[in-house]
Amino acid sequence: MTDLPLVILAEPIDESARRWLADRVELHELSRTHPEFESRLAGAEGIVVRTATRVDQAMLDAAPKLRVVARAGVGLDGVDLDACRHRGIRVLNTPDANTQAVVEFVVAAMTDVLRPRDRVTSSVDSREWAAMRASDRAAVQMDELTFGVLGFGRIGSRVAGIASAIGFDVLYHDLRDIPAAERGSARPVDLETLLGASDVLTIHVDGRPENRTLLGSEQFERLRKDVLLINTSRGFVIDERALSDRLRGTPSMTAILDVHEIEPIPGDSPMLDVGNAILHPHIAARTRTGLEAMSWVVRDLVDHLSVRE
Repeated sequence: MTDLPLVILAEPIDESARRWLADRVELHELSRTHPEFESRLAGAEGIVVRTATRVDQAMLDAAPKLRVVARAGVGLDGVDLDACRHRGIRVLNTPDANTQAVVEFVVAAMTDVLRPRDRVTSSVDSREWAAMRASDRAAVQMDELTFGVLGFGRIGSRVAGIASAIGFDVLYHDLRDIPAAERGSARPVDLETLLGASDVLTIHVDGRPENRTLLGSEQFERLRKDVLLINTSRGFVIDERALSDRLRGTPSMTAILDVHEIEPIPGDSPMLDVGNAILHPHIAARTRTGLEAMSWVVRDLVDHLSVRE
């Protein structure tokens, strides 16, 4: 027995943060599918989750002593916030921990499409060399394009700043009235204008229920036929069936999706086998620095459990 509060680590975190936490609580590393999870949960005062573990009403009902839910990440879509609030359970996250990582991912993904680069891996003759450098294969120049940002929060505003520095004409749409001092050179427009004007459209909205299928058939029809659509926010903001239909009927359009309505992507997903859809396994935030920063939500967890060093 120990006087330390019992905390469940439901998913792996950075090793240094894990060791730090283990020195300060009675730590049990158990996924929700582990046979001992329910019995340990009954005595748990805290739980640390990432993306795969849902903190729902059933879990809360099995955790009468739970005081703190710590999400090693940003989005709280997997946590029943109303139920936690009703129980007086504190919910923690790390809002800015992965901003830089996601911004870098968006820029890298965009560049891969707009500025494809051939690699020379063997000797080529002059004819092949000329073909690789032919003018009809020249890339589009970004300072001639319009960059649209849907959601001008921490990540959206940072991406907008980089796009402005590259030379894009930057437009954004957000529910909030963003002060001029925080916009940089980006210009606010309504959603219809954003959809119709963007050569690149990147999505950075939050997980509120109203954002479910925010973009469906009607919105996709407004997009340019050669638009590059990037989603690193939430999978459910896009109607995947509608996007799949639009992509299949518009080969000049490209979509890069790092988040998906169901993860892992099931075999019957409408996005599979769509040639102009680039699917990633939810990795935008996964830099070493980002993962470590998200893991240190355990500091706040320990603080809220009133564990003293």
